[in-house]
Parts: sequence; C-alpha cells; structure tokens
Amino acid sequence: MTQQDYNPDPHAHPGLHVIAVVEAVKGSLALLAASGLELLGPAPLQRWVDALIARFQLDPHHGAMAWLAHAINPDAVHLAAAVAALYGIVHLIEGWGLWRAKAWASWLGCVSAALYLPFDVYALATHRHWLEAVVVAINLLVVWVLARDLRKRRR
Repeated sequence: MTQQDYNPDPHAHPGLHVIAVVEAVKGSLALLAASGLELLGPAPLQRWVDALIARFQLDPHHGAMAWLAHAINPDAVHLAAAVAALYGIVHLIEGWGLWRAKAWASWLGCVSAALYLPFDVYALATHRHWLEAVVVAINLLVVWVLARDLRKRRR
C-alpha cells in the first residue's frame, strides 16, 4: 500500500485506529451472534448470555445483558438476528470509516457513544459495580477522542 492509497486526515487523533478496531470487533461479534442465532437457534446463545451474566456477576434482572437474556426466545429469533445483524453492519461501517479517518465516522461514533452515557451512568449509580465504572470510563474516553478529532478537523 502506497502513501497515495491511504492518506488520512493529518489532524485525526491516533486513537481513531484503536476505536476503529474495537468497533470492527463489536460489529463482527454481532454478525457472528446473528448468524449463530439463525443457524443454531436461541438455546446456545441463551446459555452464553447466562454464563456472561454469572461470570461478571451482573444483575440478571436489570441492564442490557438481562434484557438480552429475556429477549432470546424461539418467537423472537428472527427479529433478534436482524437487529444484531443491523447493529453489526453499522459498527463495521463505523470502524471502516474511523480507520480511514472519515469525519462522518467520528460523528457517528461520538453521537452513539454519547447516547449510551446516560444509561451507563444510571447503571453505575444503581448497581455500583466495577464493570459499570469501566464502561462509563471507556465511553467517556471514546466521546472525548472523537469530539477532539472533530474539533481539530473544524480548525
């Protein structure tokens, strides 16, 4: 690959590549989950979500993982797979855009991470678990990096 093939914005924050990889991994995992849900049915995914809840000592009745655990049933397999696939595709596109230092991807990432923050802060305030604190810190860091990237582009 030559310099002409890849010419990122010189003002882009170096953390964009890290966030891009994380977004691509999230997107790939979501597509894998969607495929698995369609191919294997809900039982293996249900066991995996229950194992994650137990492993990280999450509240099995509250939060995103609890919602996911209760949403997985034979009647909702196709809808859940479609939502997971859409989520995965959006995150893969966002990851590609961040890797290529596209401004639209920084906007998408910044807005989506910022939208999660109220829910993350609420979860931290109500459960006071170390995992919620880590999630809030990571999302704040992502919002900061992407907002900084957008501010630098504006100058």
